[in-house]
Amino acid sequence: METFKSILGSLGITEFARPSLGITDILDILIVAYIIYKIIFWIKETRAWVLFKGILVIFALAAVATLLRLNTILWILSNTISVGIIAVIVVFQPELRKALEQLGKGKFFSYFTRSTEEADDKASRRTVDEIVKAAEKMGSVKTGALILIEQEVPLGDLERTGIPIDAIVSSQLLINIFEHNTPLHDGAVIVRRNRVAAATCFLPLTDSNEISMELGTRHRAAIGASEVSDAYVIVVSEETGAISLARGGVLYRHLTPDQLRSMISQSQKDGNKKTFATIWKGRQDKE
Repeated sequence: METFKSILGSLGITEFARPSLGITDILDILIVAYIIYKIIFWIKETRAWVLFKGILVIFALAAVATLLRLNTILWILSNTISVGIIAVIVVFQPELRKALEQLGKGKFFSYFTRSTEEADDKASRRTVDEIVKAAEKMGSVKTGALILIEQEVPLGDLERTGIPIDAIVSSQLLINIFEHNTPLHDGAVIVRRNRVAAATCFLPLTDSNEISMELGTRHRAAIGASEVSDAYVIVVSEETGAISLARGGVLYRHLTPDQLRSMISQSQKDGNKKTFATIWKGRQDKE
């Protein structure tokens, strides 16, 4: 024991530090651990996971260079770290933006951003019925359509790319908009608060490599719009007449009108615990 104390004394350590651990320290550790867990969980679901592993390789290289005293490599890493931080922000820009959007879509902020002019259930059901009816009729004659139903995330940026309409949602209006060779048929329709806000809107295309090659631009635009917002994006295929729904970057294909109505109505009802995954799994079981 004396030998151990003498060794510590030679290192300048005269006594052991006895850190005090309080409730706030435990809370601090739990919060940091939760944040790290959520970051790793989020990164593993995105393309950032591959980039993150590349950064870990660089850190491992720096550690090896430090142990082996590879001065040239250490000089390069130390002088490029400031530029590297900016490069990481640029490289991870899409993922960082998506993470901030997910944070902003949290339930905590929804209490502050919720509109005071909430539509009643009857009007919402009527709007859903009209949209489903229009999708069914357009699918039967193979008329391509792309309809966004705005939720918590505003679609003002997408709306500004189109032509303002501001009309009550009706199946006749939607069918007329997407009719072939009409001025408004090309692009997407945005529905906000049970009204058609705009038509001919341009949507961002998804850059995912996991999309089937048989899907065209309309379906890719639907998935892209669902990746940057929480909107319901309804797609009617011009080639097959099949009805699909994009939500959260996932495309649910070959839906019947009843399934489409059910999936849209789920989030309109508070307290309903069913998820899209559950509904889709049930559909697959039936098939």
